[in-house]
Amino acid sequence: MFRSILVCALIASVFADNPVYQAAPAPAYKQPSAYKPATYDESPKPYNYQYAVNDDYSGVNFSAQENSDAKVISGSYTVALPDGRIQTVSYTVDEYSGYVADVKYEGTASYPKYEPKPAYKSAPAPAYKSAPTPAYKPAPSYKA
Repeated sequence: MFRSILVCALIASVFADNPVYQAAPAPAYKQPSAYKPATYDESPKPYNYQYAVNDDYSGVNFSAQENSDAKVISGSYTVALPDGRIQTVSYTVDEYSGYVADVKYEGTASYPKYEPKPAYKSAPAPAYKSAPTPAYKPAPSYKA
């Protein structure tokens, strides 16, 4: 029994001393599929919009409107200028002419009359009193 265990241990140590190595498998390269972006219909679409703001508290007053038939864009906007006039810009945009604007002003410009402000006069500089000079009497010293 002891002999058979010794023979098995000897055989196991002989085979364990010479392990069998296998070559690493070759890397498998797979060509990625080509990127094909999704296609979208990007042709111009007809649209129409408009908006307006009129706020008496802040003095804001403007409006805009624009429409398109997918080939020609036309619109206008109106702005109340600070000088009291109203500016209206009408425009058209197409592939041939580009951006063509017609600017019109309504009313006359009015500017407030210049009134000079009063000159600023600062308060007079405060009068400082100098600090009193220290007056002290030395302590008596005794000599023996």
